[in-house]
Amino acid sequence: MELKLNWTAYSRNELREIFLYYKGKSNLKTAKNIVEEISKEVFLLEKLSFVGKIEELLVDRKEDFRFFFYDNYKIIFYVDLEKNLVEIVDIFDCCQEPLKIKRTK
Repeated sequence: MELKLNWTAYSRNELREIFLYYKGKSNLKTAKNIVEEISKEVFLLEKLSFVGKIEELLVDRKEDFRFFFYDNYKIIFYVDLEKNLVEIVDIFDCCQEPLKIKRTK
């Protein structure tokens, strides 16, 4: 069964931040390529929605948050079968300093 993919506003913003970082650090083409590659991997979740591990830090929530890694990026999502939906919650570069990775939501 193919599920609908939804990016939260927060995850879209994080992807945008990754784009802006690489645009400034390298160039526009590199930034676009990185974001496109991340997006391709995320779109696989429409068909392979239960790939990845359960996020142990978020087990007390009602949703089963899962994650997988693509290159240096950790992508956190959950699957809502009632809504036929895979929701991308967060994405971040694991090479960042731990204090920068800390999330408040």
